[in-house]
Amino acid sequence: MSAFAPFLLHHLPQQAAQRTPQAAALISGKTTLNYAELCAQCDALAAHWLRAGLERGARIAIWLEKCPQAVAACFAASQAGAVFVPINPLLKPAQVRHILQDSGAAVLVTSAARLPLLAAELPACTQLQQVLLTDAAPPASASALPAHCALCAYPAPAEAPPACAGQTENDLAALLYTSGSTGRPKGVMLSHRNLIAGAASVAQYLENRADDCLLAALPLSFDAGFSQLTTAFSVGARVVLLNYLLPRDIVLACARHGVTGLTAVAPLWMQLAGLDWPSHSLRYFANTGGHLPRAVVQQLRARLAPARPVLMYGLTEAFRATWLPPEEIDRRPDSMGRAIPNAEILVLRADGTPCAADEPGELVQRGPLVAQGYWNDAARSAERFRPLPPALAGSARGEIAVYSGDTVRMDAEGYCWFIGREDEMIKTSGYRVSPAEVEEALYASALVRECAAFGLPDAALGQRIAVAVQPAEDGADNVSAQLLAHCRATLPAWMQPAHIALYAAPLPRNANGKIDRPALRAALLDENAPQD
Repeated sequence: MSAFAPFLLHHLPQQAAQRTPQAAALISGKTTLNYAELCAQCDALAAHWLRAGLERGARIAIWLEKCPQAVAACFAASQAGAVFVPINPLLKPAQVRHILQDSGAAVLVTSAARLPLLAAELPACTQLQQVLLTDAAPPASASALPAHCALCAYPAPAEAPPACAGQTENDLAALLYTSGSTGRPKGVMLSHRNLIAGAASVAQYLENRADDCLLAALPLSFDAGFSQLTTAFSVGARVVLLNYLLPRDIVLACARHGVTGLTAVAPLWMQLAGLDWPSHSLRYFANTGGHLPRAVVQQLRARLAPARPVLMYGLTEAFRATWLPPEEIDRRPDSMGRAIPNAEILVLRADGTPCAADEPGELVQRGPLVAQGYWNDAARSAERFRPLPPALAGSARGEIAVYSGDTVRMDAEGYCWFIGREDEMIKTSGYRVSPAEVEEALYASALVRECAAFGLPDAALGQRIAVAVQPAEDGADNVSAQLLAHCRATLPAWMQPAHIALYAAPLPRNANGKIDRPALRAALLDENAPQD
């Protein structure tokens, strides 16, 4: 078969298998799959679903830890003309049930150990037709299934599946469920074009190549986590799947496997910055999912030299938006960067007109990475995915862009600076305060390992500023007093915290590993609630 340009998701590993079938694709524990073996796994699953009569566009939910079977299920769903729905393995059964119900999943791929956890939830998932287990099913597993579900074993590699005709790059390929500040998680609809364009863009600016080894530490249900697969497969590189318990496990895995590229969220990098890295092969380290404080970037640069830092910003609704080239970090240390390849970033006023240079406005993204909206939620889709104003130069009539809800400013050279999320901005004393600006000041004190700022209701101020802090040193005395003194010296009066909550352990995370601000806010509200 001759080489071809990939335009459907499953073409990525297939093309790599054509070029280098024996090259390692996935490493999981002691198991290594080359590209030929991975494609055989995908063929077997796709054949199973096509011969079973799975309808085109059916949703296939995957609730597994990172493992080769989970990866194969995602790409086999594409081969079968279905839509994969990766579910974070850390979610609780009721949260899994919500995603199964909301997506209308016809198939659930999981393990025998996980299936009994859903015994009370599956009867409500009336559209679920089949549960596919990746391992042998103990007797207890069968009893967890409602009558309308069939139980199947994960098929062994087999001949190539019959073709699923008629697929196009604009067909729906994946639903990635993302949590907002309010409401239940919503499914972001990603097309094959979204995923392929994202892989090509990221591989271009990260300069990925076939001899790279990427560590998949983030959940595959997180866009940046799944991107480790698509980016690596687009160039024929290998991916190490890691289900880590402690940050130290990541350090060891990087040394053991010769990892050359590592992408993580800011809270994880803050923990990794405090560890010793006796040896590593990192060519780059990348941040996504939130601002990485300047002090942490400098720590990582010192520990991980000569690896190049790549700071990225994006949202699940459009994958990536900006990146800061490593050579710009010293010139623009707090910038979120410029638009990634094949995307355009606009900063618009409330009336839809472009902001002047350095004028704050809403970040809006257009191009092939913009998702198709939220699954089964026209109202919220209409809020976030909207047509660009016709007057904007270069925009097609009626083109849909994603309005991020993030306030940024862009300089005359196209570099952006994050100011805050509209739903996280603190309104106090008539001012709008960015949590990131308060947090940056706290990190600059060197007294803080990690922190989060947010607003609490206040009758006089509207909101008062509270911060949750894990001190840099365990058992340190007078940290709160020292931090308040530092803030008085470095921040204007309206930006100074009114309350500091100390945490001996790392701050709580949500399922994607980000600091869980709603949980911290709720805990402080409960702590300060009037007692009966």
